[in-house]
Amino acid sequence: MTDADLPAVAEISTLVHGRYSEPVEVYAERLALWPTGCFVWQQGDTVAGLLVAHPWHRATSPALGARLGTIPPDANSFYLHDIALLPETRGQGAGRSATALIIECAQQAGFRDVSLVAVNGAEAFWATQGFAIVEAGGYGADTYRMRRAVD
Repeated sequence: MTDADLPAVAEISTLVHGRYSEPVEVYAERLALWPTGCFVWQQGDTVAGLLVAHPWHRATSPALGARLGTIPPDANSFYLHDIALLPETRGQGAGRSATALIIECAQQAGFRDVSLVAVNGAEAFWATQGFAIVEAGGYGADTYRMRRAVD
């Protein structure tokens, strides 16, 4: 992901996540704070998906739409902040590839687990990728905090 990708990233977030989308400033900050956790999927020259992850506290999630200011020095989990794929990318293994990439990033950064908040019914997909529901909530009703150990 580069700064030039950010308008497309924010647009994809809005299309895919609806009420859980975040403004471009959030993605710009995540890219500045932890660039090795920010990726885009391209179809030709077009951005068709995004992946954003960074270190965070295992038991919490950053507030939706909030800037972090800094990565916490005592972070104890690798947090999958956002994945959004346009419909035309689905069914091609992009979700599985994203999971493998996040696990690799977590390992390289020295973390033992990956955490996330599943929204819009995505908890079923994440369960197939080895994530387990830790608790309901995170971003409101019908969202689930999930975690997976890094193998």
